[in-house]
Amino acid sequence: MRHLNAINHLGRKSADRKAMMANLASSLILHKRITTTTAKARALRTYVEPLITKSKDDSTHSRRVVFSYLENKNAVSELFREVAPRIATRPGGYTRILKTGNRLGDSAEMCVIELVDFNENMLADAGTKAKSTRRRRSTKKKTEEKAAAAVAETAEAAVAETTEETVDETPAETETTPEESATEEETKE
Repeated sequence: MRHLNAINHLGRKSADRKAMMANLASSLILHKRITTTTAKARALRTYVEPLITKSKDDSTHSRRVVFSYLENKNAVSELFREVAPRIATRPGGYTRILKTGNRLGDSAEMCVIELVDFNENMLADAGTKAKSTRRRRSTKKKTEEKAAAAVAETAEAAVAETTEETVDETPAETETTPEESATEEETKE
């Protein structure tokens, strides 16, 4: 039984799995974004995020620890020179997984895993959009205010129309011919 064994073995033996994770992590660090299956990406996230956290402390010891996992000198130097300064203020969550659909050959669920602070498109969008919180109550108030304003406008328009009609009718009633005025006087007497 595999109770509480949370690691995904990915259909590989231990040595093959470690080598694959090291290669995926090196590729992610060097290229900042890779395309892989969702299962591998989720396993890679748990593998690479502690290494990125270790890169915040640029010491010989942390470099050797990270090198023992990655076994790629270029990836280690890229991690400590380029990635670590950009993620220094982030308290975790260094990677993002974006699902892209299924692979044609075997219908495996594919995704793109990327380093969060290196996606220029999303960073540009985040810079232009004002950060605001959405609350249901405030949205409801705004819609009520808009509805009240619309009701007020229609009421004002209705009042304006009735005043125009009464203004149009009153001159017609006051304009009487001399014959009509004579008949009106006779009826009053």
